[in-house]
Amino acid sequence: MRRIIFVSLFTFFILIAIFSGMMIYRHFQEATEQANFYENLAQVVKNAEANTDTDTAPPSAPSEEPELVMLPEYAELYAQNSDLVGWICIEDTKINYPVMQSLSDPNYYLKHGFDKSYTNYGCPYVAEICDVKEPSDNLLIYGHHMKDGSMFAELEKFKKKDFWESHRTFSFNTLYEKQTYEVIAVFKTVVYSNSTGAFKYYLFSGAETPEQFDEYIAKCKEKALYDTGVSAEYGDKLITLSTCEYSNTNGRLVLVAKKVVD
Repeated sequence: MRRIIFVSLFTFFILIAIFSGMMIYRHFQEATEQANFYENLAQVVKNAEANTDTDTAPPSAPSEEPELVMLPEYAELYAQNSDLVGWICIEDTKINYPVMQSLSDPNYYLKHGFDKSYTNYGCPYVAEICDVKEPSDNLLIYGHHMKDGSMFAELEKFKKKDFWESHRTFSFNTLYEKQTYEVIAVFKTVVYSNSTGAFKYYLFSGAETPEQFDEYIAKCKEKALYDTGVSAEYGDKLITLSTCEYSNTNGRLVLVAKKVVD
């Protein structure tokens, strides 16, 4: 009898080990596939940009309203998926991704990649309350905090002031314009809570008055992990990057920046 029990338990634990091994293998396989997939997309953009001769574009007549012309480096990707609204890149991080927006299914890219296949990695996407083309006063972009450091996980680097000091700006290009943003504040908060520590930054897409805009900026700087010395005023265009932060339940790490105007 004891032998039967021993064999049964041994078989059970072997099956558990096999199952766990399969899950770990699948996790690393997906991580590798996702990394390769987005590296290939980034290479497509890089190659197209290198092959573009911007001097050949005919100038518009001064009296004509400027026409929106898609940047050639995004044409191939847009042809693959018209939910593409831009591309975000932060130097010395893994953040170098297409940015999506699906107005018909706002959280679609929470669990789908650029190619629309189901994946826990998702793809960075713009909140439905924001308009990239107009644009809104604030563009809110969500991205997962993946354990392998992909998607928006490396926003964690901005918790350290030393990293921000050498990475004060980053790029978010729309389909029609190359843009640089300057970091205003980096902070931690919680969501889905009415506690005093909660900051519903995710509800801000625009301000009807200068006072509303100033209130948002003041709250961001109040919660900031360190002082950047950078602020913004009504009329500036903002971008807010949001990812999970695990020091609190329902925690979020948020980076707010303003568009640099030449």
